[in-house]
Amino acid sequence: MTADPAPRWRDDELVPISALEHWSYCPRQCALIHLEQTYDENLYTLRGNRAHRGADEPGVASARGVRVVRAMPIWSARLGLTGRADAVEFRGETPYPIEYKSGSSRSWEHEAVQLCAQALCLEEMLGVAVPAGAVWYHGSRQRREIACDAALRALVEEVTHAIRAMLAGERLPAAANDARCPKCSLFEACLPALTARPARLRGFMAELFHPAPDEDRLDSA
Repeated sequence: MTADPAPRWRDDELVPISALEHWSYCPRQCALIHLEQTYDENLYTLRGNRAHRGADEPGVASARGVRVVRAMPIWSARLGLTGRADAVEFRGETPYPIEYKSGSSRSWEHEAVQLCAQALCLEEMLGVAVPAGAVWYHGSRQRREIACDAALRALVEEVTHAIRAMLAGERLPAAANDARCPKCSLFEACLPALTARPARLRGFMAELFHPAPDEDRLDSA
């Protein structure tokens, strides 16, 4: 049995666990989603939704002595994290979080931060050590085990604090404008080629808000 999260954080200070992967991939993407509430679909997000099919429905099942809890609500009162795990396997008393992703394991370092955050939440909630978890890739139909070592745990805390500061400051980080951008579903909302160059952006804004010559003549008539 777990206790409710301690009222240490205000609602607007809580950090969604999913935001950690977004920040690891691109801080600006994280801000657009969690600060600006901007979201759009592309091929990659649709694949991700397909990978989560079945994991979004809460439920409990058992197979070969392993109990599996799906869509399990989790939190950390210490870090101010909240969210849910796609699945948690219980091998005896030891929880083993599973995160479902599309594609292959080429970008696992971003997903590792999210998975380790789930492990820290489970440790705090259940009072037991959670040394590892796994990411299951829909594309390759394989698991990649992630060890929640000291370095990864420290990264979870660092990223959580950075996201909370970003949300409180209400400012979008600069665009990366690199090889990650074309695959991002928020490419059109972000406009990385434009926003990554402030001088060019100021030029466009000046043109946008400067009246055309015809409008000048109308105003003076």
